Amino acid sequence: MQKKFLILAVFLVLLLGFGYWGYDQLGGNNPIIIELINEKPENLVGKTFVGIPQDEKLGEIFQEIQTKKSLNAGTFLYTIYEVEPAGKLDTMIVFVGINQLLPEEGYDFKSFEAKRYLVAKISGSSWIMPGPEKVKEKLAAFAAENNLVLNGIFVDKLIQENEVQVIAPILDPG
Repeated sequence: MQKKFLILAVFLVLLLGFGYWGYDQLGGNNPIIIELINEKPENLVGKTFVGIPQDEKLGEIFQEIQTKKSLNAGTFLYTIYEVEPAGKLDTMIVFVGINQLLPEEGYDFKSFEAKRYLVAKISGSSWIMPGPEKVKEKLAAFAAENNLVLNGIFVDKLIQENEVQVIAPILDPG
């Protein structure tokens, strides 16, 4: 009986050890790095989707913007979730776009008044990246520690499959 318990204990320790090692290798221990950027956030051109997450139109918008991104060197894919869905059948409002200086016919244009913004840099596998609420909490805490006021808009900038930045424009006192 004692031998079985010892074997089970060793197995569990090894399982936990390999699990933690895998988590670490996927970037689970990577910190969220926050920086203050003293310039205006980039202008964005894209499309806004209103509907449920399973709507084919959402996928079509992402594909259209991905194609636009591939045709414009130096651009990144951006998303702004104005209303995030709580479930599969909840309505969501999301802007999908790329960085572009000027408006373009047939597309929505997003320009930001802010002269500064915070950026949270996150890296690791999409399976273990921190959720949006955790990132927003970290940005809010950084802002509070530095006497900054965020305007409440959070812009996701997709750098690579395993690297995301969250941009949070700052309200300037005026």
